[in-house]
Amino acid sequence: MIKALHGISTHYCNVMTEARIAAETGYDGLEFLHYKLLRYLENGGTTAALKKQVQGAGLQTVCLNALIDIERYRDGEKQAMLAEATRLTRIAAELECPTIQILAQHGIDHLPPAQIMDIMSENISAIADIGQQYGVRYQIEVIAHTKFNTLDQALDVIRRIGQPNIGLVIDFWHLFATGKTTPADVAALDPALIFGVHFCDGRTPGPGEAWEETVLRAYMPGEGEIDIQAWTDAVKMTGFDGVWSAELFSPACWERDHHQIARQVMENMTRYTG
Repeated sequence: MIKALHGISTHYCNVMTEARIAAETGYDGLEFLHYKLLRYLENGGTTAALKKQVQGAGLQTVCLNALIDIERYRDGEKQAMLAEATRLTRIAAELECPTIQILAQHGIDHLPPAQIMDIMSENISAIADIGQQYGVRYQIEVIAHTKFNTLDQALDVIRRIGQPNIGLVIDFWHLFATGKTTPADVAALDPALIFGVHFCDGRTPGPGEAWEETVLRAYMPGEGEIDIQAWTDAVKMTGFDGVWSAELFSPACWERDHHQIARQVMENMTRYTG
């Protein structure tokens, strides 16, 4: 098991500091947020310096999170998305990072289900081709409040395109909040399809409540509505032994000491995973 510090847990921290904090609080790796990483590079940072910081601390960069809005399909928009994919993939390769997270948001929610699946399959296939050139793979995250939001949809895309560098991230909250996936569904998965786990908690919106993640996900694992032990056990039943990323989506916690939060999230994850 590789335990990683998710960049959203230390939301206001920069990537160089996150590497130090992760090392000091017992992590094995880092899942960097793409906008922090790009900000670092746009302000004089280099992948060589960051890799030296990460590896010098005895860590590894396990995931870049994320290539977003991968549902873009209109002329110009799709080309821009693929250009972003190429840029992030090159950065991942330079950091010796094996995985990039990919996700769709609301740009195709208005389309018929069959067209949604066609667009997602075509776009993810094109992204996979880029990764093949650089030795990088991609984990699909389904987003609960979109129309591409189920484990079955992600699995269907993987089957359609048949490329080995496309897999899944098992995000406890997104799969739970959709209401269409259970721990039993996860336990039945081929572990080769799981590229990572997002260890997190939260709740679903009440009647008339908006899908606001900074509200619905602002819970330490064990404090929300999710049976964290059941989901943890389900992943372990598959035989998966890869990256578990500690993800805390809490504005209140983001205002606390990042070192303290990183340590607390690690201790919490270890309590459930062993």
